[in-house]
Amino acid sequence: MRLRGRKGIRENLEQQQDLVILEPKEYKGRWSELFGNDRPIYIELGMGKGQFISGMSVKYPEVNFIGMDMYDELIRRASEKVRTIWNDQEEGTGKPESVRLALGNIESIEEIFAPGEVERIYLNFSDPWPKAKHGRRRLTHPRFLDKYVELLNERGEIHFKTDSRDLFQFSLNAFAARGLQMSNISLSLHANGINEEHVMTEYESKFVGQGMPIHRCEVIIGSEALRNYHDHKMDTF
Repeated sequence: MRLRGRKGIRENLEQQQDLVILEPKEYKGRWSELFGNDRPIYIELGMGKGQFISGMSVKYPEVNFIGMDMYDELIRRASEKVRTIWNDQEEGTGKPESVRLALGNIESIEEIFAPGEVERIYLNFSDPWPKAKHGRRRLTHPRFLDKYVELLNERGEIHFKTDSRDLFQFSLNAFAARGLQMSNISLSLHANGINEEHVMTEYESKFVGQGMPIHRCEVIIGSEALRNYHDHKMDTF
């Protein structure tokens, strides 16, 4: 993926220390300290232009959100999106207090977050890497799942969305092979109209507008999350 960024992009990002984290490895095990509170930490891996992470941070101010991408230009675009959405709020200072944007490579995510430091991971419209020889690059490949499981705490979950039926099938198989509990599996999330409970990404808005189905599932990881899941299942009988 090649992105044409503006001149002076790194200087721009360096001036946004209240929002942009250019050396996220320095905060491993200290993200709560950075936010100044002990709220749960939700991360989006491969956040693109930041529509999802921006919307989520405003909708759920009781959560700390971190959007992560490896491209300077996407971090810059996401920072603009975050500031625009936060400045549009009728209440508050307009300062993005509960969201940060981290420049980093998911390949080394275990060097950025400590075990048990994260409560939820969002994988939204990740690159499907359709060729079989590129399977290891898919963000739901077992080698990545092993890392996610290590980082998630007792309430940990993975929320996964894609427009790729092949990637969805691959991912469900990978979750099952790892012995992970899946929930709320949908082959067409917005089949009965836009699901207002879900903040959409840029890709999602585009695909829904084209009438394409959105595949989604939740993966329950943490011990407390699993207990709550099974208790809820029992209550429905």
